[in-house]
Amino acid sequence: MKYAFTNGNILTGNLDENGHMTVLANHTLITGDDRILSVQPESSEIPSDCRIIDLNGKYLLPGLINLHAHLASSGKPPKENAKPVDYKKLFETLSKYKFVLKILTKMQANLARTQLYSGVTTLRTVGGIMDLDSQIRDKIHAGKLEGPDLFVANTAVSVPEGHFAGSLATEAKSPDEAARDVDKIAGTNPDLIKLMITGGVMDASAEGEPGVLRMQPDIINAACKRAHELGYPVAAHVESPEGVREALKNGVDTIEHGARPDDEMIRLFREKNAALICTLSPALPYAIFDLSVSHCGEIGKKNGNIVFQGIIDCARACLENHIPVGLGTDSGCPFITHYDMWRELVYFTRYCKVSPDFAIYTATRKNAEILGISDKTGTIEKGKTADFIVADENPLQNLKTLRNLRYVVAKGKVIENPRVKKNAVCERELDKYL
Repeated sequence: MKYAFTNGNILTGNLDENGHMTVLANHTLITGDDRILSVQPESSEIPSDCRIIDLNGKYLLPGLINLHAHLASSGKPPKENAKPVDYKKLFETLSKYKFVLKILTKMQANLARTQLYSGVTTLRTVGGIMDLDSQIRDKIHAGKLEGPDLFVANTAVSVPEGHFAGSLATEAKSPDEAARDVDKIAGTNPDLIKLMITGGVMDASAEGEPGVLRMQPDIINAACKRAHELGYPVAAHVESPEGVREALKNGVDTIEHGARPDDEMIRLFREKNAALICTLSPALPYAIFDLSVSHCGEIGKKNGNIVFQGIIDCARACLENHIPVGLGTDSGCPFITHYDMWRELVYFTRYCKVSPDFAIYTATRKNAEILGISDKTGTIEKGKTADFIVADENPLQNLKTLRNLRYVVAKGKVIENPRVKKNAVCERELDKYL
């Protein structure tokens, strides 16, 4: 079916020489099947076989691209006095039963659909349960499930005592094991390889040392070398300066999260043509929430502050040095749901001091460039995939209008007034810091 979205204000996803988003006022966008057929002034003739959708002055912009998420978890808030989860033991138990995996697959498919209904038309997952993410991706591609265009890592590569080792990641004990793990993951048909190079906030053993280097340089090098031989880009969880430096030296393509920058780090980003994926959302609750809400403990809060400020400083330094910076939410972490990509844009403007124009550009065109799909999506142009969203108000003046969308269009399929089930606690607590 062909659609004509008339009487709209179109944000193209491109910036002009002054850093302002190009806006085409009173324009019509015409789609056919999964493509944008034309972007034309309101006065131009509309083909007679189009179904007309009058936008009445609303704002149409490219679908959001979320470069960092985990479908294995919903992002619900932690409970008070909850016992620490032994993820390795939990995974060993759950993975034994086919009916449990079917339930988990259904849950993850619903979370992927939630991402789509919140305006994310392209989603990159970076660590999950076995090959469930690629199964969901393939069903979406086949039209059997509703969801964004997925780019998946499936299981990540970690080391003993490393981040999510034995659950969402393997436990490579040597460079040879790391290379073999990459081969095994490649057999599940991923789109990228994910490494867990450092620890995180909640698996730090002491105050002041979040992001301890867990994966040694020779293992990083072996995993990256094998991944690149197989044609896969490599993303890495890194939350310390040492971790970032070792990741870049040994071949990682995208640094996920980041850490306090220095001159060597910036030099390595440039030399290796690497990108930073900024994820402010998951660190904010640890760093800012009252302990009675976050339940992360004093050490967790102090380490959360270190990681949060490190992510901010790293993103700002990379931007100042013209190093590619993308955006992701780390959906699945505590308080980080699968419908809040819009919050990441708000945080990006507040903490990294960018304009709303630049935030939207980053979440659309720049994210598409980092993912290597800018020839297909990320901007509103003739011939590109019909991936876009429609908001009631101008998001360049108020990014919060992206919270509730009028339309989501993914590969030409129109979803009107999309709605998702929201967690009341997450909404209440996160809204305090908008």
